[in-house]
Amino acid sequence: MASASVTAVVSLPSSKSSSLLPSTRISILPCDRVPLHRGRTQLITSPQTNRTLIAIRAQVTTEAPAVVEKLSKKNEEGVVTNKFKPKNPYIGRCLLNTKITGDDAPGDTWHMVFSTEGEIPYREGQSVGVIADGIDKNGKPHKLRLYSIASSAIGDFGDSKTVSLCVKRVVYTNDQGEIVKGVCSNFLCDLRPGAEVKLTGPVGKEMLMPKDPNATVIMLGTGTGIAPFRGFLWKMFFEKHEDYKFNGLAWLFLGVPTSSSLLYKEEFEKMKEKAPDNFRLDFAVSREQTNNKGEKMYIQTRMAEYAEELWSLLKKDNTFIYMCGLKGMEKGIDDIMVSLAAKDGIEWLEYKRQLKKNEQWNVEVY
Repeated sequence: MASASVTAVVSLPSSKSSSLLPSTRISILPCDRVPLHRGRTQLITSPQTNRTLIAIRAQVTTEAPAVVEKLSKKNEEGVVTNKFKPKNPYIGRCLLNTKITGDDAPGDTWHMVFSTEGEIPYREGQSVGVIADGIDKNGKPHKLRLYSIASSAIGDFGDSKTVSLCVKRVVYTNDQGEIVKGVCSNFLCDLRPGAEVKLTGPVGKEMLMPKDPNATVIMLGTGTGIAPFRGFLWKMFFEKHEDYKFNGLAWLFLGVPTSSSLLYKEEFEKMKEKAPDNFRLDFAVSREQTNNKGEKMYIQTRMAEYAEELWSLLKKDNTFIYMCGLKGMEKGIDDIMVSLAAKDGIEWLEYKRQLKKNEQWNVEVY
């Protein structure tokens, strides 16, 4: 409840006149002409009109506007975060670790499955932390590294007791010409079945799936950025759930340097065969494909081929964009959308801010 003081000034006949009758004319004068002392009703005679002015202050109580709780468009109910922290990690066990890129791919990427015994209750789109064995150069435990989860909530084995990751081995040459190996990625890629691994989390709500099973879900991934989308797509097309049946459109754009770097290609092609009306699949292989202008086929280059259609979808309230992978791709996508939005008299960056506010534009890049 809120209250406010209101001052009204009523004009009455002068004291020489008879008492006020219903037919007597009443006029309201601006309150700032009359000084009013707090808590009083004052009688003031106006020399100009020879009328008595009664100044009245009333306390008016108004109803404060109700606070409307924003309902999330994502499936956030019951989501768990930070159950396990670096000082008290969950000790999982490696059940499977296999390379999923070809021998001629620029770098190797591995798919790995860890046991959780149901103790890490994650959702599609969340991440877990990994703490590599050993100590750093200062003699302290290695800091955790976050990885997007590459499996659905029930896991690759369907029993809700595992979590999967998709990890690229990081190896590079520094400015001194020395070969440097990423500590955590090499630790994970070298794990053998049976080995223990320290896990933290789960964390994150940015990439959670939409609640609406009839939504259009556009997924943009580069390299290991495919991880959360594998979880989405398994739930949509490989699993049966009593409370979820996907009837919308899932459209995946996956960008990689070579065809031998295409991750989970066979899985996605099976999904497309199974649900051709609900799943669209487009690859962008930058070192092997070009567009009709001869330009390298990056993910934004492939999307430009469908620019009008994508813009049409983005104007709908139940279209959700998810982006995961290399940071540079977001600018390329902005460049496509600016001119398309301008045709409709819309400023793209402002429109994108509104999409973010509505939970329809979701980005996790590095």
